[in-house]
Amino acid sequence: MGRLFGTDGVRGVANADLTAEMALGLSVAAAHVLAEAGTFEGHKPVAVVGRDPRASGEFLEAAVVAGLASAGVDVLRVGVLPTPAVAFLTGSLGADLGVMLSASHNAMPDNGVKFFARGGHKLADDLEDRIEGVYEEHRTGAPWDRPTGAGVGRVTSYDEGLDQYVAHLLGALPHRLDGLKVVLDEAHGAAARVSPEAFTRAGAEIVTIGAEPDGLNINDGCGSTHLGQLKAAVVEHGAALGIAHDGDADRCLAVDHEGNEIDGDQILAVLALAMRERSVLRADTVVATVMSNLGFKLALEREGLKLVQTAVGDRYVLEEMKEHGYALGGEQSGHVIILDHATTGDGTLTGLLLAARVAESGRTLKDLASVMERLPQVLINVPDVDRSRVGTSTELASAVADAERELGATGRVLLRPSGTEPLVRVMVEAADIDQARSVAGRLADAVKSALG
Repeated sequence: MGRLFGTDGVRGVANADLTAEMALGLSVAAAHVLAEAGTFEGHKPVAVVGRDPRASGEFLEAAVVAGLASAGVDVLRVGVLPTPAVAFLTGSLGADLGVMLSASHNAMPDNGVKFFARGGHKLADDLEDRIEGVYEEHRTGAPWDRPTGAGVGRVTSYDEGLDQYVAHLLGALPHRLDGLKVVLDEAHGAAARVSPEAFTRAGAEIVTIGAEPDGLNINDGCGSTHLGQLKAAVVEHGAALGIAHDGDADRCLAVDHEGNEIDGDQILAVLALAMRERSVLRADTVVATVMSNLGFKLALEREGLKLVQTAVGDRYVLEEMKEHGYALGGEQSGHVIILDHATTGDGTLTGLLLAARVAESGRTLKDLASVMERLPQVLINVPDVDRSRVGTSTELASAVADAERELGATGRVLLRPSGTEPLVRVMVEAADIDQARSVAGRLADAVKSALG
């Protein structure tokens, strides 16, 4: 069996790949593994369980809750809330475990199970591996040690979570949003109530789209993966900016007043300068992945800031931030982590802080984002090749060296084996889009020749 856990929990088509039986089994396994690790020692454990509005989340939530309670864990059901809200509540309520049911930006048929440790932090890889091993062991017949009588867990609906989370978000704001018109695209997802409430309480005049989840329409033509509606709405309503979330609202992309997209790199650049101004950007450092645009790196260097780059995946950004105490990190896709206020990417918090910078500075988002220029970026997926030899092929290394010499200091090459498919991703950045396409095409041919 391949590894169930990816970089962001267990995901798959609900009721096909991710079944009720699997959700229940993983939850029981998580309870047992954390108990063995000493997490529950001396008290009866408590878990926070939330979900996004997907229809499949209803039965998967029931399965997770049943699994945890059957393993002796008391459950607080917080209902439909963003992933970062579940992480926050896990920490603020002193829970031993958090569980979020969501497939983030994926289409509606998918769903996922994500576990948080005490404090609202993502589980370490070794704990996920142990949970998967215990799940598989019991899936094939080993009996569970089950509590009975008063030892079983109790299940309680916890309705205060939304207000507590919104209050937390507002407490992180350095400046109110009075007089600012903002369009919010909620992706018919988990932030459909939270985000409008937070922006309204912060003083913004809001227009909402994608804020009517029915269980089937999440991410459907809207949200951070489909910005067309938001761009049109911002221009139509004469708004200062637009904010787009994905299904579980752990990411944020933006649109300026002219309808131009502002990606995660640009958001990080704007927030980095704002945080340095307030003396809260520790070590004058931002953490991002190797997929960040070269223009982002050049902009930070020009502003006297440092960039630390990690492997692709917000969990690796977070690990680097926690290890060295950095305050800001994220991904081009819009996962932005502000570690003083969140343990995971938080799209609503990011949007609020971005809007606050616009309000505080009196500048347009377009002007603020112009601190960096996005270099043209070309990405080619090369399928049906031996991805394991990307780092050892001398033929490929020679082709990459030739490309890097041609691009010089104003370009970049990245070859990355896919973590899930038999393909290699070729990414080239250059000052000129035609040059980027030409170099990327030659490198893709070299990958086929060397690894095919």
